[in-house]
Amino acid sequence: MTTPYEKIEKQDAVMVVDVQKDFCPGGALAVNEGDRIVPVINDWIDAAFLKQAPVYLSRDWHPWNHLSFAPYGGKWPPHCIQDTDGARFHPDLKCPENAVIVTKGVRFDQDQYSAFDQTGLAEQLKRDGVQRLWVGGLALDVCVLHTVMDALKAGLTVRLLREATRPVDAEDGRAAVEKMSAAGATIN
Repeated sequence: MTTPYEKIEKQDAVMVVDVQKDFCPGGALAVNEGDRIVPVINDWIDAAFLKQAPVYLSRDWHPWNHLSFAPYGGKWPPHCIQDTDGARFHPDLKCPENAVIVTKGVRFDQDQYSAFDQTGLAEQLKRDGVQRLWVGGLALDVCVLHTVMDALKAGLTVRLLREATRPVDAEDGRAAVEKMSAAGATIN
């Protein structure tokens, strides 16, 4: 089996989507087995460090009264509220000092599922010389899906780290993988 250390190259980057406490078991919007992806992602972060490839960590960072929350007309329970314990990255996730933190979900007038949605990430990746993006995180059928689709639209080669992600809903997860593959992402 090929390891991340054999696959990743210097013009690559690792994109870790929303591996936050509220999306892991015990959290406000827990994804089944969401914590089981952390060791896999950590291996990719280690490989990126050794190859001097950048690491990007996205996070939901919602105001307490965000429109995506059920009490305010949305479909999700309150989660990843700014400066709360649930908004922190999973405690076992490696967060390199030089990782770029991409904050999303802060708008009062819309949700931002994608790490690319009005964050400037596409421009930062260009400045960093990134050509290929390895993506894992939570949740496969929501924020990972939207991030991968926007990365493809930005002209990047995208590799979905299938073992480094979990869906909110299993069937929606299968559909998301099919959609990403059909759009041009490679499923690893």
